[in-house]
Amino acid sequence: MNSRRKNIFLYLIIVIIPIIIGGLVIFHFAFERDNKHRLDEAEWFGTIHQRNWDQFISETVTTLDILSISIDPNADDGDLHSLLKKTNRMDSRYGGLFLLNSNGKVKHGSTSYFNDINQALDHYLQEVIRTKDTVISDTVETLPNGQKIVGIANPILDDNNELTMIIVAQLRVDYMQNIMQMLTPHAQLAITNTAGQSIVALNGYQPQSDQSIILPIDRLPWNIEVKVKEVDRFNVLKKVLLISLQIIIITHILFFLIKYLMLKRQTALEKKENELQKLELVGNLAASTAHEIRNPLTGIKGLVQLLGEKYTSSQDQYYFSVINEEINRINEIVSEFLILGKPTAQKMEYINLNNIIHELELLIRSEANLANVNYVVSMPDHPVMVMCTKDQMKQVILNITKNALESMSNRGGTMSIILTTHNQKCHLKITDTGSGISEDQLDKIFEPFYTSKDTGTGLGLVVCKRILESFQGEILISSNVNIGTEVNLYLPVKS
Repeated sequence: MNSRRKNIFLYLIIVIIPIIIGGLVIFHFAFERDNKHRLDEAEWFGTIHQRNWDQFISETVTTLDILSISIDPNADDGDLHSLLKKTNRMDSRYGGLFLLNSNGKVKHGSTSYFNDINQALDHYLQEVIRTKDTVISDTVETLPNGQKIVGIANPILDDNNELTMIIVAQLRVDYMQNIMQMLTPHAQLAITNTAGQSIVALNGYQPQSDQSIILPIDRLPWNIEVKVKEVDRFNVLKKVLLISLQIIIITHILFFLIKYLMLKRQTALEKKENELQKLELVGNLAASTAHEIRNPLTGIKGLVQLLGEKYTSSQDQYYFSVINEEINRINEIVSEFLILGKPTAQKMEYINLNNIIHELELLIRSEANLANVNYVVSMPDHPVMVMCTKDQMKQVILNITKNALESMSNRGGTMSIILTTHNQKCHLKITDTGSGISEDQLDKIFEPFYTSKDTGTGLGLVVCKRILESFQGEILISSNVNIGTEVNLYLPVKS
C-alpha cells in the first residue's frame, strides 16, 4: 500500500503537476505570442500604406509645384487649358486639374465640371488664400458624375510673394483605394480624417473598431486605422496541444527513468541486505558452532599424531598427512567464519606497514619461486603507520598474494607490491600478470560463497573487505582477462 501511494505521489509530482503548470504557461505565452504577431502584422500593413500615401501626396505636390512654375499668368487661355488637360491625361490619379484666380474663382479646368466646384472648394480655398501655402482637403467630395475626390490646392505667388492664382488637383479616391487593395488585399483598414470620418475603407472595415492600431500620415491631417485580426483560437490551441504533448512525453520518460533508478537502488539495497543477512547467518553459525567444531578437531588431530607414531610406513604417513591438511583447512574455514561474524573486541594499534610486508616477504617470495613468478616489492623509506591488528593485516596481504600467485600458477609472470602514501592515506597496490577476472565475475567477487576456484570457499575476499572496513579502509579491484589484476588497498595513516 505504501509503495502504491509512493508511486501515485511520484507520478503527481513528476508528471501531473508539471503538465498542468506547463500547459497553463504555454497557453499564456501562445496567446501573448499570437497577440503580438497580430499587432505586428497590423502595424506592418499600416506602415505600408503610410509610406504609400506619403509618397503619393509628395508626388502630387511636386507636380503642382512644377505646374506653378510652368504657368505664365499672361499666357493664352487655350494654352493654359491645354496644359491642364494634358497633365490630367498623363496621370490617372487626377479627377481634374483647375486654375483659380486669387479670389478662388475658376479660370480654367481640365474637365467640364470646373463651373460647379467653387462651392465645393470654398472650405479650404480660404485657407490657401490666408496662409499662401499648400492645403489638402479634410473631406471627400463627390463630383456630379459620382466620382469621389480629395482636393489639394497649391498657391502661385509673384516675385513680391503676392497670391496671383491657385492651382487645384482633385485626387481620385477610387484610384488610391485600388492601389491599397493591391498592396494588402485581405487587410481591413481605413483612412480617416481629423473628425474620424472614413475617407477610404478596405474590405468593409468600419473605423473605431474595438481592436485596431492608428498610424498618422505625415503629409496629411489623416490617420491610417488598421483592424487587428481576431484570435485564431484553433491555431493557438493546436500549438498548445503539440507542445503539451511533448511535455507529457518528456515527463513520462523522466518518471520512468526515476522509477528505474529507484528500483535499481532498491535492488542494490536488497542485495546488500541479503549479503548482510548471509554474513549474519554465517556469523551466528560460527559463533555457536566454532568451539564445537574445533574441540573434536583437536582430538582428531591428536589421535592422528599418535597413529602417525605407531604406523610409520610411507603409505600410512601419506594418509596421515592428507588428514592433517584437511583438518588445517577446516580450521581455516572456521577462522574465516569467526571473522565474518559479529565484530568482537580486538586490540588495534599503530603498526608500521613496512614491517608487516618485510615479515611476510620470505613466505611470499618462496611461494612465488615455487610458482615460477617474479616477485617485486617497493616501499617508501619512511614508516607508514596505520591503525590495525597485525595478524589480520597479514591475513589480508597473504590472501590477496595467494590469489595472485594462483592466477599465474601455470603461466608464470610478475607480481608486485607497491606501497605509497598521499593525502593522509596509504596506498598498497598488489598487481599480477595472471589470467585476470571477467567483468561478470568482477561484480560478484565480494559476494559470500562466490568463487571461481574448484576448492575455494568464496569467503577470502569477503573476509579481506570486512577486515579493511574495520580499519576504516577500503579495497578496490580492477582486472582484464589474460592481462592481469590490480588490487588497491587504502588505509588512513597517522600524521
